[in-house]
Amino acid sequence: MNEDTQAPAGEATRCGFVALLGAPNAGKSTLTNAMVGTKVSIVSHKVQTTRAVVRGILIEGAAQVILVDTPGIFSPRRRLERAMVSTAWTSAADADLVALLIDAKRGIDPDIEALLAPLAEVRRTRALILNKIDQIRRDTLLALTTQLTERLAFDRVFMISALTGDGVDDLKSWLAAQVPAGPWLYPEDQITDAPMRMLAAEVTREKLYLRLHDELPYRSTVETESWKELRDGSIRIEQTIYVERETQRKIVLGKGGATIKAISTEARAEIAEITEQKVHLFLFVKVRENWADDPERYREMGLDFPRGG
Repeated sequence: MNEDTQAPAGEATRCGFVALLGAPNAGKSTLTNAMVGTKVSIVSHKVQTTRAVVRGILIEGAAQVILVDTPGIFSPRRRLERAMVSTAWTSAADADLVALLIDAKRGIDPDIEALLAPLAEVRRTRALILNKIDQIRRDTLLALTTQLTERLAFDRVFMISALTGDGVDDLKSWLAAQVPAGPWLYPEDQITDAPMRMLAAEVTREKLYLRLHDELPYRSTVETESWKELRDGSIRIEQTIYVERETQRKIVLGKGGATIKAISTEARAEIAEITEQKVHLFLFVKVRENWADDPERYREMGLDFPRGG
């Protein structure tokens, strides 16, 4: 371990992986960002926006907690969806702890029902996290907690609002105490193990969805094609937005290119904030009809390519 990965002097270090599981839109990405303290995971009102496993790295005292923000678990129909769900369960099996995040407003819906039985087979320390408690009555919240804990044993229950931060500090402290003793795996100032090129693509994809979530199917993707550090310290980035239909390409471009320009402006500002460098961002939109059936696209996203249709 090099000196950059050292915890506070004199304290025994702890380090481990925590898999965040939940249905789509439960708030996993918002919680990951809240605990890490900065944006490492895409956040959108559109379901199933987290595709690959994004790891956010949290430092709490002498503990380094690697948060694995998994794709939301749901009933998959297409190949891409099967890959996302398979990745989420693999992450749970490989983690030191598993945390089930539930949107308290939605309660026990079919997505959660489908999660409980397989989760019982994951032999790990389990936490139940009820999110969005600021939007639900306390008696309803307590009744939901009772229902869930009767169905599946949890080592600890947390009630939080990932958006406001309420209860998040208690969760961080508990996770830090639960991960196993051992050396840190990442430098102290590293917040994610996702390559910056991937993170930049995710930022652009988020802006795309936030602007067009009612018009654009989520089967679109963004890839960083070029990343060059310029002599003046700025970065020149070229990204391609892939869609499946020409009609979708026109939607992304917008009238007179207005939509793509707005997406580029918003993405460039956020990438510059993350990298702390001036950014020149160039976006291109291309039609690739069957990109969701291309094994190379899955490798780009860190997913295994499922065989079969």
